[in-house]
Amino acid sequence: MIEPGTQTIWQAFAATAGLYQDRPVFNIMAETAGIYGIEPGEVSYRQVQEQVTELAASLQQKGYGPGFRVMLLLENRPQFFVWLLALNRIGASVVPVNPDLRHSELTYMAGHSEPSLIVGLANRCDDLAAAAAEAGLSVPVIAPGDAVPQPGTAGPVALREDETGEALGGEEMEAALLYTSGTTGSPKGCILTNTYFLEAGRWYANAGGLCALTPNGERMITPLPIFHMNAMAYSFMAMVAVGGCLTVLDRFHPSSWWRSVRESGATCLHYLGVMPSMLMGAAEDPADRDHSVRFGFGAGVDPKLHAGFEARFGFPLVEAWAMTETGAGAVICANQLPRRVGESCLGKPGAELQVRIVDADGYVSQAGPGELLVRREGRDPRRGFFAGYFKNPEATDEAWTDGWFHTGDIVRREADGSMFFVDRKKNVIRRSGENIAAVEVESALMRHPAVKAAAVAAVADPVRGDEVFACLKVEGEPGEALALDIVGWCLGQLAYYKAPGYVAFVDALPLTSTQKIQRRELKELAERLVQDPATVDTRGMKKRTAA
Repeated sequence: MIEPGTQTIWQAFAATAGLYQDRPVFNIMAETAGIYGIEPGEVSYRQVQEQVTELAASLQQKGYGPGFRVMLLLENRPQFFVWLLALNRIGASVVPVNPDLRHSELTYMAGHSEPSLIVGLANRCDDLAAAAAEAGLSVPVIAPGDAVPQPGTAGPVALREDETGEALGGEEMEAALLYTSGTTGSPKGCILTNTYFLEAGRWYANAGGLCALTPNGERMITPLPIFHMNAMAYSFMAMVAVGGCLTVLDRFHPSSWWRSVRESGATCLHYLGVMPSMLMGAAEDPADRDHSVRFGFGAGVDPKLHAGFEARFGFPLVEAWAMTETGAGAVICANQLPRRVGESCLGKPGAELQVRIVDADGYVSQAGPGELLVRREGRDPRRGFFAGYFKNPEATDEAWTDGWFHTGDIVRREADGSMFFVDRKKNVIRRSGENIAAVEVESALMRHPAVKAAAVAAVADPVRGDEVFACLKVEGEPGEALALDIVGWCLGQLAYYKAPGYVAFVDALPLTSTQKIQRRELKELAERLVQDPATVDTRGMKKRTAA
């Protein structure tokens, strides 16, 4: 358990390591090790503690400390957590990097976050150095295992201050700057404090019900990316809280998933909706229940598959709601009985959470549907939430209008308190767990010489939830060849998952009198055109590749 008075991620880890030195904290599967070229097997709390102590000393010796940020592009390797802990130990912060980002995206992130050091895989160091240089930064770029250099010229950023102007340390010090897509073209940097991480661990350790964790050697497996809050904050801190072991796969491999689950000894797992869909598509096997899993924790399971999955594989899929911005300050989870299986039910808000449902005119509704507003019960309504958007106090204030965090998610609530997700108010496409800002994709498409106008919407995908649909007005001959050329070009500008999965050529886009895209009409148009034989299906081009 993360005891009251614990101030940092490192202190929480060190306390657990003191209790369970010889327990494994990380388990590296042979398949993952082979892909990454690292050693398979378990790594104990004591071993990680020793690695962190050595790295933290090297960083301090070179002058790193409070206020310094370090960008990390390390994929799903356990080494990420060693750097996180070492930097946290000296009061510094991490900026996790999605390895699928392309040059322009990396340039934006580097310029916006102002790191004093960038740590990346050896085959990505040149990419990262070029992005930093274009952003105007003089910052060293190293691979794991390289000698720690002097900090770059960016130096430490000013520490956040309280109302009296005193620098915030301990619990309220920045531990990570995590970028997340919003409705604008550029991702926002969410400031995550030590409190954010500590509360995530505490929430999970105390959730109980179907998600109950014990200090008796839990083992969690996740294929989700470490550069998102789910694996970085919830999975990792949950295992730290109970002295458990985390198995992080490089990604989700449907064909070997159950073998990994069995061999890891997992007692619990994390999922996204795409995973149950793929697993249910495989032939039934007598070994389907040959595992130690007590529960799966995640979101987005297809309601039509929910009950069937649980019956076939023998454990509950516990649906939950949270956001990068809310952290553990606002979680809704269907971990208590009775459950509403197969209804997209998020569960009931706990006593620690206040919720409001507000209609389009701002009136509070008991049942909805309407936008979900949340805040923490008690004296500190923002405890456990993100601390704000970096360099964007206006967006922070807007998100917290009237003292409530405005989620942008549309929900409804039934008389017994059960809450159900309806839709997203914000124009974000959610594909396989990745948030994609339509404006960002439109901006990239408009840079192609043949594109005169572009509009992007979400269309339903049976496996990935949403897929990116592009309506384009072009110069030249519309057709499959041009669509493939445009998407191929787009794949060089954006992470693969952001590129259009469908391209439809149109004579005109649905626009308002002020020439803004009419999003509702665009969505209806995309839903019609996805069935049109003239629409070009480019989903086969969207493949994760080594950059």
